[in-house]
Amino acid sequence: MLKFIFWSLLAVNAALFAYGRGYLGHFSGNEHEPERLLNQLNADKLAIISADKANATSVTAVAPASAAPDVKPEACLEIASFVLADARHFESQLEPLKLGDRQSRHNLPGSEVSSYIVYIPPQGSKEGADKKAGELRALGVTNYFIMSDNSPLRWGISLGVFKTEGAAQNQLAALMKQGVRTARVAPRMSGSKLLAYQFRDVDADLKIKLEKIRAGFPNTETHSCK
Repeated sequence: MLKFIFWSLLAVNAALFAYGRGYLGHFSGNEHEPERLLNQLNADKLAIISADKANATSVTAVAPASAAPDVKPEACLEIASFVLADARHFESQLEPLKLGDRQSRHNLPGSEVSSYIVYIPPQGSKEGADKKAGELRALGVTNYFIMSDNSPLRWGISLGVFKTEGAAQNQLAALMKQGVRTARVAPRMSGSKLLAYQFRDVDADLKIKLEKIRAGFPNTETHSCK
């Protein structure tokens, strides 16, 4: 009887040991635990990587896409300092953009005074210049010229150009006697051999295109204009 109890307990312990080790499977399936773990983990497909590589992979996965550059539109943009040969090449690259009257070219001022101008400062628009011209006519001034080119004096009014500053000052004094109060005298510089281009109503897309073309002319510069 004691032998039977001894061997029975030994058999039960052996069965419990085998079950705990997964050799007898589980009631829910036919696989042994070690085999089930291997199938779940796909151990043959695992690879060990360094911590640095793991961190780099993580950062790459969550990094947001780079935003497009914030390019602001410009009411007036000038690209300047072209020599004549480069200016012609620059113009040929502008042709596909079909800018029409939104594009203009002018000579940059030189460093020497060539003459003196008596003028009324820019009025901001053609309408403003026409209104000021009407005021001049009412004062009896008929010798004037509205400047409509793309110079810094655009929509100003020229009241005469003189070789010497003294002659320009005499004209200014005469105009003041007629009641003209806003005229002034300024030197005019001789034209240089360098050219500049001005572009108006430049949106963000056009600004990017112009800058891409300008990049092919390293001696030029871009800045805002009026």
